[in-house]
Amino acid sequence: MPPTTSGIGSGAPVLAFDVGGTDIKSALFDADGTALGLRRTPTPPLGDDPAPALIEELARLADELRAQHPDVAPEALGFVVPGIVDADAGIGVFASNLGWRDAPLRALAAERIGLPVAFDHDVRSASWAEHELGGARAHDDVVVLIIGTGIAGAILVGGQPYTAGGYAGEIGHSPIADGPECACGARGCLEAIASAGAIARRYAAATGETPAGAKDVIARAQAGDGVAERVWNEALDALTLSLAQLTAIFAPEAVVIGGGLSRAGGALFDELRTRLAARLSFHRIPELIPAQLEGNAGLLGAALRARELT
Repeated sequence: MPPTTSGIGSGAPVLAFDVGGTDIKSALFDADGTALGLRRTPTPPLGDDPAPALIEELARLADELRAQHPDVAPEALGFVVPGIVDADAGIGVFASNLGWRDAPLRALAAERIGLPVAFDHDVRSASWAEHELGGARAHDDVVVLIIGTGIAGAILVGGQPYTAGGYAGEIGHSPIADGPECACGARGCLEAIASAGAIARRYAAATGETPAGAKDVIARAQAGDGVAERVWNEALDALTLSLAQLTAIFAPEAVVIGGGLSRAGGALFDELRTRLAARLSFHRIPELIPAQLEGNAGLLGAALRARELT
């Protein structure tokens, strides 16, 4: 089934792409803000020169969208990618799963496709969409956490993304313990304990049983499985510590949580609210809000950024 998304409101028609290691989401947004031709296609092998190869794939998708909707003439293009992204410079600094380093992706796209190009990090783009269209609409100082296979983050200060040259927002790789080892090469990263992927892996390592994901581990914990209770409790403690640190240093008004783990509902949100309040004292406790846009937030953010160029 193709992905679905809500509109972005009226404005200039734009092309938008959300590039991932597995697939690329693409759409042409018309003047009413409706996503036309919205689809997900596999990210092709990018070979030894990944940046130009990616831009060729985006150009191909752009040509298909234009041909399918000849009455809609896009005025700009927005695309987002994972990894370390210097959006101001238009450079993909590093992407382990896509293979580039210091790639001038914005300039390459503008030259090849012939449109003004907005370029950003996928989770920062998603956070911008949540701020403009979703769960963070009422707040300007916000942390967005996407908790799935890993943990990705973004920070909004005064309603604008805080980027620090692309290095800000790596909340999943903030150290909260002495271990375990993380896939990034460090030890004790939040992602290595509290991501949905880590929860399932840690339960399997402790029991020899392979659960059907983090949701299964949470269900087992609620049913009295002692190992599942320990794994889930450690994940909650790690998330609470990370949120407490963010609250003490940054004092966000809200933390928007998306990704697969957010679908745990009260088992996640109620527990985090209780533990965070118990952990802190005089601090302003942020509102914890489920993400509203979910899987298409990055694409919507790319479209919104593209419209800023028109």
